[in-house]
Amino acid sequence: MELMRIFSYASIILSISVYLLPIMVNSIGINYGQIADNLPSPENVVPLVKSIGVTKVKLYDADPRVLGAFANSGVEFMIGLGNGDLEKMRDPNNAQDWVKQNVQAHLPDTKITCIFVGNEVLTFNDTNLSDNLVPAMQSVHTALVNLGLDKQVTVTTAHSLGILQTSFPPSTGAFREDLVDILSQTLSFHQKTGSPFLINAYPFFAYKGNPKQVSLDFVLFQPNQGVIDPTTNLHYDNMLYAQIDAVYSALASLGYKKLPVHISETGWPTKGDEDEAGATPDNAKKYNGNLIKLMSQNAGTPLRPDSDLNIYVFALFNENMKPGPTSERNYGLFKPDGTPAYALGVTNNNTASGSFGNGVTMPFSPTSSSTGYLSISSATVRAFSRFYC
Repeated sequence: MELMRIFSYASIILSISVYLLPIMVNSIGINYGQIADNLPSPENVVPLVKSIGVTKVKLYDADPRVLGAFANSGVEFMIGLGNGDLEKMRDPNNAQDWVKQNVQAHLPDTKITCIFVGNEVLTFNDTNLSDNLVPAMQSVHTALVNLGLDKQVTVTTAHSLGILQTSFPPSTGAFREDLVDILSQTLSFHQKTGSPFLINAYPFFAYKGNPKQVSLDFVLFQPNQGVIDPTTNLHYDNMLYAQIDAVYSALASLGYKKLPVHISETGWPTKGDEDEAGATPDNAKKYNGNLIKLMSQNAGTPLRPDSDLNIYVFALFNENMKPGPTSERNYGLFKPDGTPAYALGVTNNNTASGSFGNGVTMPFSPTSSSTGYLSISSATVRAFSRFYC
């Protein structure tokens, strides 16, 4: 039975590589979530990941099975420390024990390059979590220093776009006033340690919130007239890049103009509930296919044309045990059996099946924290209509 399963995966991987490999690029990473009871073993995931040319993986924990399976694979790993562990990690001794067990034990065979401490902590509006965030990051970094690993492993945390007060036009990007103090502490930490600022950005949420007002072509990187930022006169033809530039603007407003921004999550679901407009396989194919095509051009955003975006697509697999709306369980590039959820192929004229492009962000009001959902306020709709239509 096991031999048959291995043969089946080998056949699947061979067929996948034929039409996925040509457009995957090294600047694209993948999120490897495991909230499911039907996923393939980590040993079977290794050739699947390598078959599509991905060289960077973001793992939401430090699962030793996964890190062990990817030993000597050449794949870089960003590993996670959960929100529930922040208070414990304030203690330097606990942090050092964790780093020894989950990082040092796997180096150098498994290439761990980053630890993200907490996920979207600041949009939970939980003071206990937020108060523990920076101390936990500092303790983990100190542990790396003590073990001589700080030159090869950085420490950061991932944020949702809910930390922004305004984001459209991108030049007006600003952080929520109630988060400025703690964000200033995290930004100072990033600057001192040389770690990147991580943001989870989902144009899907903007479209889902107001499908009649937000252009589908604009969020899917499809050809469209785009919008002009009236302050900078920069042109945006996709929402993701506008969201990223809004983050750059917000960082600059606090004096961190040169801090690198990486997109730790972005993606599009293949299925959703009745109120989740646009959640279809065709739209997912267009979003991710066009994004990969755009990234292959090695160009940054309009505001930071020379920036290295380091985008991590969400996600590797559909995860059948994730809570929340139907879309949460259907972001995968692959189904649990290893077959593609949709084709990310290349057509004869060398364009991705679907298409990748550029985008704009509007002032979002944070409504849900843990999932990163963002709703568009009435002011946002009016602003978007004014600048896009």
